[in-house]
Amino acid sequence: MALTEDVKQAIQQAYRDVLAGKGVRARYGQRLMIAEIARYMGDITANDGERTSPPAACVVEAGTGTGKTLAYLIAAIPVARALGKKLVISTATVALQDQIVHKDLPDLRKHSNLDFSWTLAKGRGRYLCLSRLEGRLQDEGAGDSESMPLFILDEPRDEEPGTREFFEDMLGRYGSQEWDGDRDHWPSQIPDDIWRQVTTDHRQCTNRHCAYFDSCAFFDARKGLEDADVIVANHDLVLADLALGGGAILPEPENALFIFDEAHHLPDKALNHFAASVPLNSTRQWLKQLSQALSKIPPFLTPGTIAAKTVDKISACARELDGVLDQVYDEAEQNTDWEFSDERRSAQWRYPEGELPEALAELAGAAQLATAALVRQLGVLVDELQKAFDDKRENDVDRPTAEAWFPVMGSFHARAEDQLRLWVAWSEKRLPEEGEGRKQWGPPPARWAVRQRWDHAEDITLFSSPVLADNLLYTRLWSRVYGAILTSATLTALGRFDRLQSRAGLPDASRFLVVPSSFRYADMATIEVPGMAALPTDSEAFTEALVKRLPDLWASDKATLVLFTARRQMNAVRDRLAPDYPDLILTQDDMAKGEVLRQHCERIDAGRPSVLFGVASFAEGIDLPGRYLDHVVITRLPFSVPDDPIDASLAEWVTSRGGNPFMEIAVPDASIKLVQAVGRLLRTEQDTGRVTILDRRIVSRRYGQLLLDSLPPFRRIIER
Repeated sequence: MALTEDVKQAIQQAYRDVLAGKGVRARYGQRLMIAEIARYMGDITANDGERTSPPAACVVEAGTGTGKTLAYLIAAIPVARALGKKLVISTATVALQDQIVHKDLPDLRKHSNLDFSWTLAKGRGRYLCLSRLEGRLQDEGAGDSESMPLFILDEPRDEEPGTREFFEDMLGRYGSQEWDGDRDHWPSQIPDDIWRQVTTDHRQCTNRHCAYFDSCAFFDARKGLEDADVIVANHDLVLADLALGGGAILPEPENALFIFDEAHHLPDKALNHFAASVPLNSTRQWLKQLSQALSKIPPFLTPGTIAAKTVDKISACARELDGVLDQVYDEAEQNTDWEFSDERRSAQWRYPEGELPEALAELAGAAQLATAALVRQLGVLVDELQKAFDDKRENDVDRPTAEAWFPVMGSFHARAEDQLRLWVAWSEKRLPEEGEGRKQWGPPPARWAVRQRWDHAEDITLFSSPVLADNLLYTRLWSRVYGAILTSATLTALGRFDRLQSRAGLPDASRFLVVPSSFRYADMATIEVPGMAALPTDSEAFTEALVKRLPDLWASDKATLVLFTARRQMNAVRDRLAPDYPDLILTQDDMAKGEVLRQHCERIDAGRPSVLFGVASFAEGIDLPGRYLDHVVITRLPFSVPDDPIDASLAEWVTSRGGNPFMEIAVPDASIKLVQAVGRLLRTEQDTGRVTILDRRIVSRRYGQLLLDSLPPFRRIIER
């Protein structure tokens, strides 16, 4: 659709209104970004609302200070409304999601004449389930209730003191509307094992048949989804929807414009979403829990009914699967070259080129058949229980029984389906992939096993994952979506978009833009590479060198962030230095992330120095503007862990095709992480400071110059 004059005017006027309303000046990079996104959407051709132009995405790298969010909102909202399409904005983090919903969208509507509505979309698992919460409180108070054995859904664990009080507080806050049931809005972090007890998924939820439907946090949050012009989601929810075919939770890709902010996370999120695993001994324990549940349900079912007969079939399937898993465990344990070290209680084995030994492949096929049979019979029982919610017809199962057992069997069904994904992935044969009119051989899936030992038990977990998300994203998203915009501060690697394009499977017709920064890098900061007594390749000597060098580096600065690539080294350096520098060093593991940052800022506000120690998540996910950060120390170049099975499988594939995986994968990926780490320093145009890199490989190795040149043009101070 060529942009009409009305749409162009709406975009331009909205931008002028926002600038005037907020009293800020136009930014060159922001104007470029608005124009590029508008041109891209204007070039999409369609017939009767269906895209006819080739698949294409608009990719914009825009650094801190550009005003990315305002740029894409102003460009996309008028176009989406003119097209009659939904606008879906997807982020990687809850923090950005909340910022868009509670700050950026309200600001835009307040200061412009754009008329639009918006809502937030999160997965069911982010919300409180009142039915589960009630069941949990009943279990706490009533002991072995005959009505609802919800306890069997949870792994055995030691209950912490005060758990009942915590759940009662949760119920009280929700009832008084002090809390909206959103896990992310609870005042403190809720541990995963606690949260699992009071949330649900689509397999356990009875939807409109639930007694709490009218006060359900999830459905209350979803009420505005169909009517909203703008839907703010996250990458995980988008991928979950695509896995269900698209349009199950969010709008169908064909009827929506998607904006992926923090888009550099999308390929890895896709890999995680389509990965699968099965812990063998834990699964056998889970089968015992299933048998316990099946032994309790017959008194509630009429003999001879489909439901009653299916219970017997499920029991038989569970016994069959248990026997197969026992054989798989023995085969993996006895015929794998496990290597345990004195310090580690786990060992990993990756199957080269994804090829399984013949005996294991045969057993994987048997496990697939047995698991598929279990999934099928559990599905029959779940369907029979669900029929009882229909009051308009006679059913073999009464409603109270269905209300008690549907969530339990739904949970077992969901877990069995997850296990089936692993066995399918371990059994499927490699076929050429379809890619934009051509057949091509992509890398084989990564398949590996991890054996873990504890004091009184051990387990072997089997894993499978795609190595690249390119084909998944192309077939499920890019080839279908009406339009897609990807943006982030770090989308290029070594100054090029090639790595992103290959990892994300972006269409050939996509367009790419790097928006120039408004920062005067050479005037605002320096990048320094001092002499060091050791290289990171000698771990012990390098740790010793860090202990000697770091105090001199932070001595002249108030606020320092020291970034490590490994927790072990971070903790070792901290343990050596902390006694000599009490109340100075905070590590990211000392407490919750928000509390660490709060204490750091408190120290700075009080005029005291503060040094933060962190690893990867602090290299990207923190924002400390102004005087809260004036020195970033990067201890070593952020290369990926060499034993990562997915990276190793990709490197193996690249090598088999005559490529150089270090230069094609490791160095470009390290450059992205390095740019992200350096990006912690300057958050506003008024910030100043310095970056120190203690890994001399950046000046002594051939690839080092590539990494150095990929960084912003700071003034360089290099000790030769």
